[in-house]
Amino acid sequence: MKLLIVALFFISSLLGSVRAEQFVLFDEVFTFEEKDAVPTKSHLYVKAEQFGKNTPKDWTSSIDYRNGTVHIRIEVLEKPAGDLPTMWSICYLPNKGIKNNYGCLSSPTYNKAGIFEKDEKMTEFWENDSIVWTEGIKQMALVIKLANAGGKAHAHRQPDLKKFFPTKIRFTLVQVSKGSTYDASKVTELKK
Repeated sequence: MKLLIVALFFISSLLGSVRAEQFVLFDEVFTFEEKDAVPTKSHLYVKAEQFGKNTPKDWTSSIDYRNGTVHIRIEVLEKPAGDLPTMWSICYLPNKGIKNNYGCLSSPTYNKAGIFEKDEKMTEFWENDSIVWTEGIKQMALVIKLANAGGKAHAHRQPDLKKFFPTKIRFTLVQVSKGSTYDASKVTELKK
């Protein structure tokens, strides 16, 4: 009997180590036009039904994504001519929040078409502690901005919207668990 218990413990330990270390939060392509910039205040939204199938409700247990990292990948497919430095605020809007009720991180800055990537610690972005991570995320807000422009950075506040729009961009966010490292080869559910 003791041998059986030890064997079951060993097997469950092995199975536990096979569990997912990352999941795709979302992978979406957006076309953002000038006519939509002012009404939306430069915002695009990704709703929960657009999230990847492995998105947990509780980001702290049984796998700890809250204290992990997020891999941000943006593919700028089309943008207006010129080399205006552009970035996006990427905001987590929770089912339950505290303080200001959301938290945001920044995309890589770009000034041309191409692929731009970076990793960000989930415990270091602006207002990350305003989210009750055990209750999950209801949607994401993506906000196009002039890079390094401070409080008036939103694209719709800029004097010439034609420098930002139209923009076609593919956003992919991959959540990586605490203690794990982003591995592109494990991201199999991306849209083609």
